[in-house]
Amino acid sequence: MSAVIAGCGSGGSGSDKSAVTLWMYPVISDVAKNKTFWDKVEKDFEAANPTIDVTIDQQPWDGRQEKVTTALASRKGFDLVVLGPDQIPQYAQQGTLEPVDDVVAPDKAAYLPNSLSGLTVDGKLYGVPIYQTITAPIYNKKLFEEAGVAKAPETLAELKEAAPKLAAKGVAVLDYPGKPDALNQSFYPILWANGGSVFSPDGKSVTVNSQEGIDSLQLLLDLKAAGGLPENTASKGNDIEGGPLAAGKTAMYHAATALQADQLGAAIGPENVGIGLPLEGRKRVAFGIPGGLVLAKHSEVKDAAKKFAGYLASPEVAAALAKESGFYSARTDVTIPDQSETSKQFAKALEFAFPGDTHPKARQVMAMVGAHVQAALIGKEDAKTALDAAAAEANELLASGS
Repeated sequence: MSAVIAGCGSGGSGSDKSAVTLWMYPVISDVAKNKTFWDKVEKDFEAANPTIDVTIDQQPWDGRQEKVTTALASRKGFDLVVLGPDQIPQYAQQGTLEPVDDVVAPDKAAYLPNSLSGLTVDGKLYGVPIYQTITAPIYNKKLFEEAGVAKAPETLAELKEAAPKLAAKGVAVLDYPGKPDALNQSFYPILWANGGSVFSPDGKSVTVNSQEGIDSLQLLLDLKAAGGLPENTASKGNDIEGGPLAAGKTAMYHAATALQADQLGAAIGPENVGIGLPLEGRKRVAFGIPGGLVLAKHSEVKDAAKKFAGYLASPEVAAALAKESGFYSARTDVTIPDQSETSKQFAKALEFAFPGDTHPKARQVMAMVGAHVQAALIGKEDAKTALDAAAAEANELLASGS
């Protein structure tokens, strides 16, 4: 996966050619399909644009943040790179990114509003959306039926109500992943549904310890007390294969991907898998992020890079990428070829997509919040103590400016 899919190259091509380097990540998980797709993208684009040479450098997900930070600081490595909403603000703040509003402008009305707002910082667009992810609840229909629950929970209140009924059958209602490094698919969706947020609207303070936040963590603790969470909930990840959901020991996961729904189907039979809308508290919110093509400020071929970004965001390429990756298009005018029924069900949650708190310190704060949520799940802290401590640590970080 680390191999470089090189363009025609600049050697012997003359100095009139612009050489554009894109750092791409394995959004297409199948190695062979990934290479075939990007080979075709490069070939087709260069055929239509003979004055531009493209190098698509396949990068691993691991270490992405560190490598991108180094590349931007050293002013070399890439012209374009794919980043998410929680990564862009810090680089925009540092002045190392180039706005790309003009790339999207001709088709702006065709994009999902949340895809654009998630990649916008201080009124400027810093990412051209080329795909969109979404999460939604998945559940084991059979387990709810056996527990006498007529329908799977659609709200947080119904989730709590169903917990003791399933616990009586030896089943935890929620396959909650308490490992503290992925709150966007564990604690945060519950917080958002309850009307809470990690940061204040002006981004100057952390508000995860609001009453909404405390209520969200208390819900988890109440579920745990009722036998509604897995025994190892504080340390488990969200893997489906080999996990309690696939084993029939838990009944639902509230922030799953379409791929995880298929994995669950392989384990318990697709006919037993249900897919719901995001669990509702005060509102419905689903974690879903756009993948944005970001242009480095140091690029010496900005016009060529923007042309290539526009090509990747075009309906034709966006549709093909969605088909091969299993993600979605960030555009409403794209029809995904041969879309599976599972994918269609997940697409219903796109209107509720929220990219999380796009703050320059979002990832650092997540680590702090995650550690204290985990402490509460272990039983070392109550809900208020845990989130007050997390907020105090995070606000100290914000005040330090580091």
